[in-house]
Amino acid sequence: MKFPMLAAGFVLTAGVAAAQTPVLTVLTYDSFTSEWGPGPAVETAFEEVCGCDLRFVAAGDGAALLARLQLEGARSEADVVVGLDTNLTAAAAATGLFAPHGAAVEVDLPVAWDDPLFLPFDWGWFAFVHDRKMAEVPGSFEELAASDARIVIQDPRSSTPGLGLLMWVKAAYGDRAPEIWGALADNIVTVTPGWSEAYGLFLEGEADMVLSYTTSPAYHLIAEEDDSKAAAPFREGHYLQVEVAGKLAASDQPELADRFLAFLLEEPVQSVLPTTNWMYPARLPAGGLPEGFETLVRPDVSLLLSADEALSLRPEALREWQDALAR
Repeated sequence: MKFPMLAAGFVLTAGVAAAQTPVLTVLTYDSFTSEWGPGPAVETAFEEVCGCDLRFVAAGDGAALLARLQLEGARSEADVVVGLDTNLTAAAAATGLFAPHGAAVEVDLPVAWDDPLFLPFDWGWFAFVHDRKMAEVPGSFEELAASDARIVIQDPRSSTPGLGLLMWVKAAYGDRAPEIWGALADNIVTVTPGWSEAYGLFLEGEADMVLSYTTSPAYHLIAEEDDSKAAAPFREGHYLQVEVAGKLAASDQPELADRFLAFLLEEPVQSVLPTTNWMYPARLPAGGLPEGFETLVRPDVSLLLSADEALSLRPEALREWQDALAR
C-alpha cells in the first residue's frame, strides 16, 4: 500500500510545483510560432532564464492581432503581444489596453524610436519578390500596372504586409493612390488573408510576383541554397515595416512581461531573427548579419508614415483599395 500512497505524493508535489510556475502568455502571428519561425528558439532561450512557462498563442497574421485584442479587451488572456507594426500602433494605443514598457531603447533602426508603449524587435522593407527568370521585372508601381505580371497580395484588414502595401502606395503617390490601384487591379490574381498563403501560391507558380520583403530571397539562398528569387527594386522607394511588442495593462505577470520585452532585444533573440523570421534584427548581433544578407536589395529611398498618419489615412486607403478591386 505504500507505493500507491507514494505515487500520489509525487503527483501532489508535481501539481504544486506546476502551480507555482508562473505562466507568461504571448499573443503573436502564426508564422512566428511555426516550427521554422523564431518562436521555438525564443521559448527555449527565455525559459532557461525566467523560471517560467512561456506560452505562445497564434492569431492569424499581424493585423488580426489588433482585431482580436479589440474584441477581447481587458479579458484577453495575453500578457504580451508580439507582431504589431507602426501602421497599427496608434490604433493599438487608442484601445487603452497597453502599459508603458519603461525600457531604455537602444536599437539599430533606419528611423529614430521613442514610443513609450511599444518596443521594436525587427524590421524590413516591403517588396515584390519574383523569380530571376522573369523576363521583364517592373521597376515601379506604374511599370507593374502596365505589365502583364500576375501578383498575389494580402488583405490589409488581416495582414500587416497587406496594410503596409496600402501605406506604401499612399506614401509614394498621395492623391494619385486611387489611380495606381485602378491600374493595378488587373494584375492581382488573388488576395489572401495572410503572408503564408500568398507566398505559398507564388512558390506554386500561381503568380509571377508576391508582396513580401526584400529579405525574403535570403531564406531561399541560406536555407535552401537557391538563388533563384529576388526582390524588385522600385524607384519610388520601399515602405518600412518595424515590428513591435507591447505589454498589456491587464497582465497578471507585469514584471515577467517586462523581462520578456527586454529579452526580445537581447542576443539570444536578435541573433536568430534573421534566419527564422527573415527580417533585420532591431539590434545588430555581435556577429553581424548572416552571410547572404549582403546580396539583398537595399532601397535608396525608405518610406514610412508616422503612426498617427497611418491611423488617419487607413480608412481612406482601404476605401481606395476596395473601390479599385470591386470594379
